[in-house]
Amino acid sequence: MNTRSLIWLTFILIVFGLAMISSAGIYSSQKNFGINYYYLSHQFFFGFLPGLALFFAASRMNYKIWKKISLLLILGSIFFLFLVFAPGFGINLGGAKRWVNFFNLFSFQPAEILKLTLIIYLASWLEGRKFATRSAVAFTIIIFFIGILIAAQPDIGTLSIITGIAISMFFASGAGFKHIIGIILLIAVAFALLIFFEPYRFDRVFVLLNPDFDVKGIGYHFNQSLIAIGKGGFLGSGFGKGEQKLGFLPEPVGDSIFAVIGEELGFIGMAAVLFMLLFFVIISLKIAKRAGDKFASLYAVGLASWVGIQSFINVASLSGLAPLTGIPLPFISYGGTALAVLMLGVGILASVDKKA
Repeated sequence: MNTRSLIWLTFILIVFGLAMISSAGIYSSQKNFGINYYYLSHQFFFGFLPGLALFFAASRMNYKIWKKISLLLILGSIFFLFLVFAPGFGINLGGAKRWVNFFNLFSFQPAEILKLTLIIYLASWLEGRKFATRSAVAFTIIIFFIGILIAAQPDIGTLSIITGIAISMFFASGAGFKHIIGIILLIAVAFALLIFFEPYRFDRVFVLLNPDFDVKGIGYHFNQSLIAIGKGGFLGSGFGKGEQKLGFLPEPVGDSIFAVIGEELGFIGMAAVLFMLLFFVIISLKIAKRAGDKFASLYAVGLASWVGIQSFINVASLSGLAPLTGIPLPFISYGGTALAVLMLGVGILASVDKKA
């Protein structure tokens, strides 16, 4: 029953996401590419279709295969993280190096792949671990090493998700309370330093506390998302009838798509999306509870944490509860790599539930 619900829910979210991308991206598609549905077609052919193949393949495989190759997977992901800084491979967009381009044939975002491979690796690494101080130190070193590569891109939003996933899995594996508190304090200090020494990050925190500050400058994106959500009211302006996506709201198909949902579908639409995402997390945790071994259980916890934490950060940053950060909404935001990898992750989870 869990597997069927998981699959149905996943595909409902994806179809809904494709519909919202078609609406949110029509203006940007016309402006940037001269066609109406560039973003929709790109997401379908380079995100959904590869993800569908990965999903079905993974759901039919024995999930224990992933445990056997977990070290190779995480080393491959780290290699790709280094590759974003390599001339001729890394793509620099807006001062950030987050993409790898292979000979102009295809491009992808290594950090999205890392989310899944880190979950697989940590599930394997934590499975037989005895929780002494030595294990906590080793765990912290792993997270800080990967964190440095992500922060150098820079991508603090993804860094927040990865650390959240890691801590959730560490807690679920049976780690001691004092070890968890110590790791959280170290990570909190690291984030504080990253914010303090980078002006634009500090500005985002300042805008959160003072929304009326520089509404045409550093506070522009934040305020435009609030305007979009406010315009929607309870029932919304109607699908396809939103105005903020018409050149006012930055990244309407990507990080800001939840604001477009708020304007066009209102409170009802936003609540429905949040309910589906919450239901996905609940199903994943149920699978974790009845999984056949600790690796499978920790993997399910990791995937639930990924979707839950990323959804929370995206929604909170667009609705004025957290500083604005470039984090896509799982299953719904535009991004081929993100969708394909997440569908692969769901396929592995379906395999876990089948074997339970």
